[in-house]
Amino acid sequence: MSETTTATRPPEPDFSAITTEELLAYRDAENHWRASRAARTILGEPDPGAAIAWQEIALPGRDLPVRVYRPASTGDAEAAARTDLPLVVHVHGGSFVGTAVQCDWTNSRLAAGLPALVVSVEHRLLAPGSPLANAADDGWDVLQHVVRHAAQWGVDPARAAVFGESCGALISALTAIRAREAGLKLNAQVLVNPAVDVTETMFDHPSIAEYAYSPTQALPQLRLFQRLAVPPGADAGAVSPLYANDLSGLAPALVVVPTQDAVADHGRRYAERLREAGTSVRLSEYPGAKHAFLTLPRVEPQAEAAQAEILAFLRAALAK
Repeated sequence: MSETTTATRPPEPDFSAITTEELLAYRDAENHWRASRAARTILGEPDPGAAIAWQEIALPGRDLPVRVYRPASTGDAEAAARTDLPLVVHVHGGSFVGTAVQCDWTNSRLAAGLPALVVSVEHRLLAPGSPLANAADDGWDVLQHVVRHAAQWGVDPARAAVFGESCGALISALTAIRAREAGLKLNAQVLVNPAVDVTETMFDHPSIAEYAYSPTQALPQLRLFQRLAVPPGADAGAVSPLYANDLSGLAPALVVVPTQDAVADHGRRYAERLREAGTSVRLSEYPGAKHAFLTLPRVEPQAEAAQAEILAFLRAALAK
């Protein structure tokens, strides 16, 4: 979890033939790099207007780290004592690799700019014995915990949103569905380059074929993601928001789709399903942008525009 001063990024492995031992070693080395200062040349610097800290949340059967972003103290006693910040529960992308630190650039800007409390879930990563259902439970349990203990966190439980990228967007979409079922009102959901289908139809979407090996080796990674997400005997539909029986009555959604992305059609189709169900949705496409572009502001020119759109969407949704 801790940030490091220096690190060397590991070479990308052959995801089509990777062993469990190789996967875990790659995950550790890659996350070590993502949490380093060296990575900020790609991932961007945090906003100085936000204070960032790790914290552990006691959840049923486990303690889970979260990365917490608050508006930085200005020395104003009244501001420091605020207990009514809106809440954004964020889930990073990556599925079998990834850490909340990789999203410092965006989350710190949301905390400072809304202003809000942003809680980024360091969920259990996908691996043999750790399916997608575990990560989905982490996202949902963190939201419930913070809302239930709103006074301790200094948030207004009536102003809450979920936000995720890639696999994290899948987890956030599932969290929004569970919130509706539990009667927990959300004001918004933001889903960036979401992968929302891990069933047998996951690879049938046209964008998968178009961008299977360009601009990145997406298809081998997605096949590994699916194998880890849904072990034999598990119900893939239960963790595929695209095939949820009822998508009505959900929080208004912003679906952000980079067009040069293998899962671009996942986002487009999910936006269609939300609209068909009567849930308010805005589909926003970024032509030429690639998967995970929001986390790469130093190399992806459209990251700034997408971050600004997300900030404006959440500001309107979470306004008093």
